[in-house]
Amino acid sequence: MVGSISLGTLGLIVGLLLTGVGVAAYAAGNATLNLAGFFYGVPLLLGGLALKAAELKPVPYREAPTPAAIAGRAQATATQTQIRRDVTRYRYGQEAHLDSTLASLGLSPSNVERPVLVAIAETLTDGAYTLILEFDSPAVPLEVWQAKQAKMQTFFGPNIRVTITAQGNDRVAVALIRD
Repeated sequence: MVGSISLGTLGLIVGLLLTGVGVAAYAAGNATLNLAGFFYGVPLLLGGLALKAAELKPVPYREAPTPAAIAGRAQATATQTQIRRDVTRYRYGQEAHLDSTLASLGLSPSNVERPVLVAIAETLTDGAYTLILEFDSPAVPLEVWQAKQAKMQTFFGPNIRVTITAQGNDRVAVALIRD
């Protein structure tokens, strides 16, 4: 639940409100409220600004998951569940979703060439829960992704089968299928 709320935005709003109360209290001559407004408001405002600067927004769903796909989450592996939860919440201090994973797999030659996760989808493939990760990958061709398919299967753990397909417009879909 907390991951679906931007802590940066929350810090900015609360910080602005408290700072505003502090300014109003200063103008009214209320020293106690003035001190509290500035003492708590300004640090919260600055913290909110810092979090906004380091914020990585959640990845959107390509399409809303169907009730069958949501029910299929019960058979998802721990890895599939962790990936879905991580990429669909606000993150702080990271440059991109799954950046360390892509680097470990050898799919991120540099920060400029790193594929970017642009959407996810959940579906069932022959009755098995499937998490689809859609990457914008103009610098890493499909052939490189396909060459890493066996490494991906071992990286994402047991009981997962990986399929890689081209989506057009330099997009690559990586399907993590429960085996």
